[in-house]
Amino acid sequence: MPAHQDQRFSSRLGLLLSVLGIAVGTGNIWRFPRIAAQNGGEHGAGAFLIAWVVFLLLWSVPLIVAEYALGKRGRMGVVGTFAKLAGERFAWMGAFVGFVATAIMFYYSVVAGWCLFYFTETLLHSLPVDLEASQRLWDLFQAGGGPIVFHAVAIVLGALAVWKGVRSIERVNMVLIPALLTVVLIAVARAVTLEGASDGLRFLFTPQWDLLAKPRVWLEALTQNAWDTGAGWGLILTYGAYMRRQQGIVKNAFITGVGNNVVSLMAAVTVFGIVFAVLGSQMPRADVLQVMKDSGPASTGLTFIWMPQLFARLPLGRVLAMLFFLGLSFAAFSSLISMIELATRSLVDAGMRRSRAIIAVGGVGFALGIPSAIHLGFLGNQDFVWGVGLMISGGFVAFAVIRQGAQQFREQHVDGTPGDWSAGRGWDVVIRYLVPMQAIALLVWWLYQSATLYAPESWFNPLAPYSVMTCVVQWGAVALVLILLNRWLVRRTLRA
Repeated sequence: MPAHQDQRFSSRLGLLLSVLGIAVGTGNIWRFPRIAAQNGGEHGAGAFLIAWVVFLLLWSVPLIVAEYALGKRGRMGVVGTFAKLAGERFAWMGAFVGFVATAIMFYYSVVAGWCLFYFTETLLHSLPVDLEASQRLWDLFQAGGGPIVFHAVAIVLGALAVWKGVRSIERVNMVLIPALLTVVLIAVARAVTLEGASDGLRFLFTPQWDLLAKPRVWLEALTQNAWDTGAGWGLILTYGAYMRRQQGIVKNAFITGVGNNVVSLMAAVTVFGIVFAVLGSQMPRADVLQVMKDSGPASTGLTFIWMPQLFARLPLGRVLAMLFFLGLSFAAFSSLISMIELATRSLVDAGMRRSRAIIAVGGVGFALGIPSAIHLGFLGNQDFVWGVGLMISGGFVAFAVIRQGAQQFREQHVDGTPGDWSAGRGWDVVIRYLVPMQAIALLVWWLYQSATLYAPESWFNPLAPYSVMTCVVQWGAVALVLILLNRWLVRRTLRA
């Protein structure tokens, strides 16, 4: 067995910080505040927060428990773990989970590059003074070769971070995550002291109870949990393969899920506080909220177009902008390295030397990320297809547990570690029934959104970026190839 496969996280803290690095990403800082605003009512967004916490307990934490346990038991990447624990016939499912996360990596590194660019821009140059100047900065960056250059930088840094296996991953995250949390705390402390910020916080936390009767609010809350905790992606499973035997699962899963959502809330406090403080005296609340809701091309509007020029209007705004984009860069990078490690570990399990696997993943990741770097429409398509594909991944992770019997799996691989909590029979019910039902509900919801809202006139066109058919064709092509390669995957992974 290769030496890297004998590696383990040196401490529980190293494990937790590394898995928090998976969970805390751009979805927390970039997406969550916008989604909270979009799902608020006239009086507040607190109802969305309630639904979001409910699904933390009904989707995220149960799947994080499952991934920790699958990784700890299987001691392999996603393909090998599915082949060993779900059965050799289902190795393709593990490969599909791995492919989805890797496909996300191709464009996620581009987004990480955007974050790095804006951090260096705020570090070296003055902030854009108005919306027009901010839009010009973004357009100039996109028009040149900057996105490709920063995409390459992100890939190289990510490859270096996983070069030595779990040892280097742990060392990087032991620095990266405390630094990220420090940056976020400083940004929160500054935002809440701004005049007018209290109006934003009041809106964020005030529940408008009638919204809880709207299915859309619950579906968006479930989607946010599926996208920003990393649950069901296969990433936590990959890190779980490096857990020590004495490290418990259930407490760590709760800390991971709750820690992730706390960072999301802090990011929302920062963004709501700043936006309301700067714009609250200049326009009605409805217009302020519209600014927060407008995602722009490839969801760039609030973060990369509005926020820089809002920072410019604040005392010490440049310092706050540097902290904001530094935190966003840290969050993006910590998640990116887990995606690189997932793909790398799968190749190593198949018999490739680690150094060659990292070079292969980095090279392919850079090449296949170029279309997203040069065309926002392509990035938007990939984000839609594989973001929704994560719902399938979550269902497959639950299936791997169900195949063994949820109760039996829990009793043998989850419960029983001294000092840890028991998942209990409630977990069996959630993972066996509720998680698959939620995965199906989300798939139906997003495909319905595509057919009725995003591409109503072209839902059947596989070349339309947000159509039903573009999802079906891309998912189907990948699944078909992996099913045909199933025996080869088993032979290479289990008998390498």
